[in-house]
Formats: sequence, C-alpha cells, structure tokens
Amino acid sequence: MKALVLAGGTGSRMRPLTHTAAKQLIPVGNKPILFYGLEALVAAGVTEIGIVVGDTHREIRDAVGDGGRFGARVTYLRQERPLGLAHAVLIASDFLADDDFVLYLGDNFLVGGIDEVVADFRAARPDAGVLLTRVPDPSAFGVAELGPDGRLARLEEKPAEPRSDLAVVGVYLFTPVIHEAVRAVEPSPRGELEITDALQWLIDQGHVVRPTLVKGYWKDTGTAADLLAVNRTVLDGLTPEVRGTVDEGSVISGRVRVEPGARVVRSRVVGPAVIGAGAEVVDSCVGPYTALAEGCRVVRSGVADSIVLSRAEIAGVGRVEASLVGRDASVHSTDHVSTAHRLVLGDHSSVHIGH
Repeated sequence: MKALVLAGGTGSRMRPLTHTAAKQLIPVGNKPILFYGLEALVAAGVTEIGIVVGDTHREIRDAVGDGGRFGARVTYLRQERPLGLAHAVLIASDFLADDDFVLYLGDNFLVGGIDEVVADFRAARPDAGVLLTRVPDPSAFGVAELGPDGRLARLEEKPAEPRSDLAVVGVYLFTPVIHEAVRAVEPSPRGELEITDALQWLIDQGHVVRPTLVKGYWKDTGTAADLLAVNRTVLDGLTPEVRGTVDEGSVISGRVRVEPGARVVRSRVVGPAVIGAGAEVVDSCVGPYTALAEGCRVVRSGVADSIVLSRAEIAGVGRVEASLVGRDASVHSTDHVSTAHRLVLGDHSSVHIGH
C-alpha cells in the first residue's frame, strides 16, 4: 500500500501568514502539522509516500527531504494549480500504479492515528473507504448520507443544505478502481475535480465504499482558530521536561517542556506549554497552551493560548492571547500596555502597540 499526501493548497483562510509559508508546515506543539500525518502513515505500515506540492514545493522539500527521518521514501509530485483532490489522484496515477493507497490531506490532524483503519481496509478490501465524523457545521465539508442499512448512499461537497451532520474526514483509502472514477467525473461549479464526486461515481456504479466513523479528535486546520485548537490538544499530551535553563527567580508549573538552549529568567511558565530550543523568556508569563518555537524572545509580556513561530519577538506588550505569530515577526509596544491582544501575523511582520 502507498500513500498520497496533499500539500499543495494555498492556505487562503490563513493569510497573511501563508503568503510566505506553507500552511502544512505551520507548527502545533512545535512540530509542523504535516509531520503528524507522515508519522501516522509510517506507524500504519505505509512507507512509500507521494507528496503533491504546489507553489510552496521548495519549502515542503526542504522540511521533509527524502522521507528518511520518518522511515519513509518520499516522491514529490507537482500540481501546477489546486484543481481538486481528484485531480491530485489523476496526476499521481503513474506513481500510484496498481497499488492500493491512502489519500491523506496534509493539513488534517487526527488523534489516534490510522493503524486500525488501514488494517481493516487491508483485511476487508472494499473498493474505497472514507472516514466520517459528526460536526456542528457540515456545510463547510464534504457531507455523507447513510442509507437505512448504514451503507454510504450519497456524498456532496460543501452543500448549502446538508442532509446529515456527517463530515468527510481528510483521510481516504482506495483500490485502483478510483483511477477510473477520477477520469470519469467533470469539474464542479468551483472548477475542481472533487473526490466526493469520484466517490459518488463509485457508489452509482455499484462499487463498495465503506464508511468508518472516527471515534477520536479530528480537525481540518484551515484557519488560525483551528490551529490553536489542535495546538491545545497536542499540548494536553505533553511530557514535561526541562533541558534548558530556568533561574531561581522563575516558576514552572504544570506540564512544561523547556528545550535545550532555552532560558527562562524571572518568569512564570504555566503548562501545558513548550519553550523551543534557544528561546528566551524574560520577566514574562507564558502559558497555558502556548508553543514558543526555536529562537523566540518574550520580554516583559504575557503570552497565552498562542503559537509563536521561529525567532519572533514579543516585548513589553502586556498580554497576547489566542494568537498566531509568524517567523521573525516583531511585536513591541510604544508604551506600557496592560490589555490583551489577539493577533495573526505573517512572517517578518512588525507591530508596535500603544495606548
């Protein structure tokens, strides 16, 4: 079995951050979201992986390399424009050949992995398998309708009036029959070849498409709020460890990881939180639910429920919360501020906050 991981999306809902960064590489718990998916695939025994890339292909290649660090073999497949999930399968046909495969969206996060799902698919080998979960607003996703017998009866992409609350999770399993389906479907009104249309084609042709209800936590990290929610989930499972320096004037409480080379000076860190390698926290309060990446500096500030990317600096701005701060961004005050701020800043941003 192979895997096809999609990492070519533009991340339009997370701009300005994704103007300069691949959305699949934005970290949660100080690890790129894409890496969780690659690790889940390898843990399930799927090690031959094709990654579909777009305009951010160089960044994805630099981060993932040949896949050896994950125990995988990675092949890169260029998609010139994001023309839909079925289109990605279409352009990957030579790589996939006649093998069964997992289609995994690189910006999806699924707690508990896919070991059991992959094992069940290999054992039963239906023509296709889809993962479903109940959501409060299914109109933002592909929506599945089950028949009275529990079988998958109908799929629709982002319907205005959903027929159920079952959203299609961004992990699919296919036999080679899917190649016939993606060649048969037409572009949707939004100009894309939809994988839901290909699955519906399989159903209409009498093929077996097996639904599986996801029991654990799943999130499509399409927005900053989604990323922060996943960051909280990851940090809830954090193993505390102090490998950096914490001075006598500082207090560490709860599950906190301080990476090598990090310094905590006259500060309080409330877990769950992670302080990345080489980061500095001085005269500040960090956490809970905060991930500071490598080389960050937080001085005379409070940061909570936030993701702060590499080498960003937050100084003298009171309290920043529920924020996503890009690489090399600078958030400084023009005077002392004691109120809280919510920010989504792209890489290399500079913000000065005053009264």
